[in-house]
Amino acid sequence: MRITKQARREAKQLFRSCQIEGRLDEDRVRRVVAEVISRKPRDYLALLSHFHRLVKLDVQRRTARIESAVPLEAATRAILQQNLERRYGAGLHLSYIEKPALIGGLRVRVGSDVLDGTIRARLTRLAESL
Repeated sequence: MRITKQARREAKQLFRSCQIEGRLDEDRVRRVVAEVISRKPRDYLALLSHFHRLVKLDVQRRTARIESAVPLEAATRAILQQNLERRYGAGLHLSYIEKPALIGGLRVRVGSDVLDGTIRARLTRLAESL
């Protein structure tokens, strides 16, 4: 679906109106979508499509996915949360996933940023360099 400049501009305005102190308010997002659907302005499907994309990107920026080979202790989780919030801001949603295939270390994904300190990644880089 092709999105016009006007639809992009309006979607960005709607997105900004859904933020409170720099954070997205879910209730406002629901009300905005319901209002757009009820009014059905010109190119409203394209507008909603771009608005959805903006909301999705914001949610991804506020979500940290932490993968480790073994379960992390509470103290390690607290330190990790402090460091991530210092770097990406407060209000991150953290999800912890255990993947024994990583062998050791951590892989952290916040939005499009990936911090990979796993042994598996190091072995792969070493194999590629040889």
